Amino acid sequence: MSQSELVSTTAGAITLAIDTSDFKNGMHFYMDGDVWTIVEFQHVKPGKGGAFVRTRLRKVRSGQVIEKTFRSGERVEPAFVEKEKMQYLYRQGGQAIVMDLDTYEQIPIPEADLGPQGKYLKEDMEITALRAGEETLGYELPNFVELEVVETDPGFKGDTVSGSNKPAKLESGATVLVPFHINTGDVVKVDTRSDSYLERVKK
Repeated sequence: MSQSELVSTTAGAITLAIDTSDFKNGMHFYMDGDVWTIVEFQHVKPGKGGAFVRTRLRKVRSGQVIEKTFRSGERVEPAFVEKEKMQYLYRQGGQAIVMDLDTYEQIPIPEADLGPQGKYLKEDMEITALRAGEETLGYELPNFVELEVVETDPGFKGDTVSGSNKPAKLESGATVLVPFHINTGDVVKVDTRSDSYLERVKK
């Protein structure tokens, strides 16, 4: 996301504001004093009344996810966030040890700083540190991860009834709902933004 995409001019003056027509997945902006990321959005034009934009937002600092509706054309202040790639190494005493991929420095960060997505961390996984100036606002995991199921009730062949799910514990420690035909040892693909099972990658 380049600054030129966000800066608009009004009567020759530069205004650091964007409206809903500029929304993109992954865009950052300020709201109520915090930086939020657009997870997904949808422009809606009802038959009656004004158009609006339905969004799913994630607070960068805490990982909290909310649903919010904006009026079409409503303006927000963009946050110019730098992204820095890091590699997750291991957990130790309530901290996640990550490595800066530029300097190879190992940095401990509180697991709480990773937000709800932290439960999907796997050794050697790349994560992204979000920085504004010298301040680290938070961290992002990949939107999709592939993890092995380490514990779940036995599945049955042909048991693929739509809408039927069971809990499954993954190698990272996270638990998600999966279809009944998934077994221990299967590798599944999960959307870390919605905690939802997507597909079985391999048995």
